Amino acid sequence: MDETTIASHIAVFASHAHVWGLLIIFVFMTIESSFIPFPSEVVMIPAGFLAARGEMTTGIVWMDCVLAVIVGTMGSLAGAYINYYLALWIGRKFLYTYGKYFFLKPETLERAEEIFRKYGDMATFVCRLLPAIRQLISIPAGLAKMDFKRFTFFTGIGAGIWIVILTAVGAWLGHASRDMDYVELVNCGKKMITSHYGWIIAGLVVVCGGYWLLQKLVMKSEKSRD
Repeated sequence: MDETTIASHIAVFASHAHVWGLLIIFVFMTIESSFIPFPSEVVMIPAGFLAARGEMTTGIVWMDCVLAVIVGTMGSLAGAYINYYLALWIGRKFLYTYGKYFFLKPETLERAEEIFRKYGDMATFVCRLLPAIRQLISIPAGLAKMDFKRFTFFTGIGAGIWIVILTAVGAWLGHASRDMDYVELVNCGKKMITSHYGWIIAGLVVVCGGYWLLQKLVMKSEKSRD
């Protein structure tokens, strides 16, 4: 099922956003962040759009945008926890043998593990801002028994940044554009993000470089004290 079809179906739920908006965001972002293929764009861009139009829960633009980001991030964490504990409990052999029946192809799992082995904890942050691997990076984290607090921190930061971007794009469209149907809104928002993706990548490079430099300085300081 492609994104356009998914968006047209979710439009039915969006008509109840003033009552169930935050719950809808949490449920669908949990699904998006789990192993089930589901685009976050069809949830958070419209959430920002509806918030900007005063059609979300409180009717107060800034508050609804903040609530959408918080609830969306919580949903992303919930979905990531599903992947983390699923991998932790059932193990690599089961995932590689039977994962294909649950949208987890062996080659996709292998690629996710390769990235995690290469970049470690930071992969759970960086990959949250990259397509295709965004949801699945929490699986190798579970297989590697990554420290849960660190997993929560890096996943939450990465997911939060991505959700802020999507919500901001939706809010901007809500302020600047005419009325759009759900599918048109999602497609327009995706085009905006794609055209500015270079800035997102550049920001990732700066953040990761700063983190690496900070780690080096901390390690150097600890060695000097020893």
